[in-house]
Amino acid sequence: MTAAEILKDYWGYESFRPMQEEIVSAACEGRDVLAILPTGGGKSVCFQVPALMKDGTALVITPLIALMKDQVQNLEARGIKAIAVHAGMTRRQVDTALNNVAYGDFKFLYLSPERLGTELFQSYIDLLNISYIVVDEAHCISQWGYDFRPDYLQIGLLRERIAAPVIALTATATPRVAEDIMDRLAFRERLLMRSNFERPNLNYIVRRCEDKQGQLLGICRSVEGSGIVYLRSRRKCEEFAALLRAEGIDASFYHAGLSSDVRSIRQEAWKKGEIRVMICTNAFGMGIDKGDVRFVVHCDIPESPEAYFQEAGRAGRDGKTSYAVLLWSPDDVRRLHQLDSLAFPSLEYIEDIYHKLHVFNMIPYEQGMGRQIRFNLADFCSHYKLNQASVRNALTYLERSDHISYTESADINTQVKIVVDRSLLYEIELPDQRLVALLEVMMRRYSGIFSYPVTIAEDYVAATMGVTVPGLHQMLYQLSLEHVIRYIPGEKSDIITLHHNHLQRGNVDLQPKRYKMLRERNTARTEAIIGYVSETDRCRQAYLLEYFGQKESEACGHCDICRAEKS
Repeated sequence: MTAAEILKDYWGYESFRPMQEEIVSAACEGRDVLAILPTGGGKSVCFQVPALMKDGTALVITPLIALMKDQVQNLEARGIKAIAVHAGMTRRQVDTALNNVAYGDFKFLYLSPERLGTELFQSYIDLLNISYIVVDEAHCISQWGYDFRPDYLQIGLLRERIAAPVIALTATATPRVAEDIMDRLAFRERLLMRSNFERPNLNYIVRRCEDKQGQLLGICRSVEGSGIVYLRSRRKCEEFAALLRAEGIDASFYHAGLSSDVRSIRQEAWKKGEIRVMICTNAFGMGIDKGDVRFVVHCDIPESPEAYFQEAGRAGRDGKTSYAVLLWSPDDVRRLHQLDSLAFPSLEYIEDIYHKLHVFNMIPYEQGMGRQIRFNLADFCSHYKLNQASVRNALTYLERSDHISYTESADINTQVKIVVDRSLLYEIELPDQRLVALLEVMMRRYSGIFSYPVTIAEDYVAATMGVTVPGLHQMLYQLSLEHVIRYIPGEKSDIITLHHNHLQRGNVDLQPKRYKMLRERNTARTEAIIGYVSETDRCRQAYLLEYFGQKESEACGHCDICRAEKS
């Protein structure tokens, strides 16, 4: 099948979007390619189509677990076999998944970057028939990027063992970052394909104001359709949502403090149009493809032009007139400077957090490498009487200096082990016959359930039993009270993966030169976004495009500055 036929058969599209066909063609020719496409530019098609045209499995490396799961579900819904391996999975789960890929006919293996260097994954590399190495969020491999992750450096080492071509994708890369990406991924030839980042339908508006709630209310009343409103504070998300609802506007809020079920329900309701305006932190929006977002409002100045460009770009993906509005005050600028100064605690403080992390989890010196630990930031800070923001920034630098991987809100799946001997199981009198039926369903489905805790697919088991998932939880809990099973409920937890054994004090390499460089780059990004909101003479779109290397951009004609010049 041709690329166009695959696009039509699996996705139902008659033609590719701008630059997609050129990227697919280059990949099919076996060339390494770096594709820089705007948010909503259809990056996934650029690697999914070539992977379906070639034998083997595409290895897709992405740090976004929610996006990973969403893409796997979307592929499976189209009849394409895909599987995901990420933080929060047990060694046995990972082993089973990789074994299925090695000896099955899966077309896509999604892998979180911290899994790349593990002994288990390394042992499977030679058994996997990799068609492409796909690097999503490729800016994470660059030390000049705004979201550098040392785990990504493992991808360059993969090329020594896997001969497959690389497809690297990102929405935000300056020229310097793009060059660094191609270096780090050992491109055999430098092939950079950059889409035009101009969005003629998107109106960039910046307003200096003190009454942000009043301004937001005015925007919601004057612009019809769906919207996203970004704030830093979880508390403010809830307050702003309550304000809009009190004024008759259908709004809800979304942040990482909500349970995964609540977040999922609200996200789906917003995508379907049942919620008009979502007030959220930057935890919302990754991987969401909703074309009819008419406005994106930032009520706080984002930390960088990269973050702003990506979040604002979620408006107007259907090509219709939309608005990206940033509301700011002088207090916001002072706060941003303060955040910049706090983003890099002293190296002495960072080393102290490193040791406290091990002591808190009772890990002695010379032990701990490869261990995954569940981490609760609030409990940790409460125990040591520490500031949460400072500790989070210290952990971020420990991740950047390759001491840990820090995955927030990873899913820990429900596990069950039958603790009664198989021969005695049917002699036990249970108060409800449905519990017997549940045991039979799990025994048929999970062969190792008598030997070790197995992960169960709650949706499948609940549907087979004809009950809801909460009803299934109640039945499993009842079986555990009868001492028939060991029941480990699923949960969402932050996961920290330790990259090294616990090192002696003074023997922790925090790379002072890299620390200095990253701190300077962070300050430069802060000044660039402050420059954007402070600009009074230059087209907003041209300012952003020049930051990303598109220097010859004409004025858009419809941002607030262009409109002021016209009038």
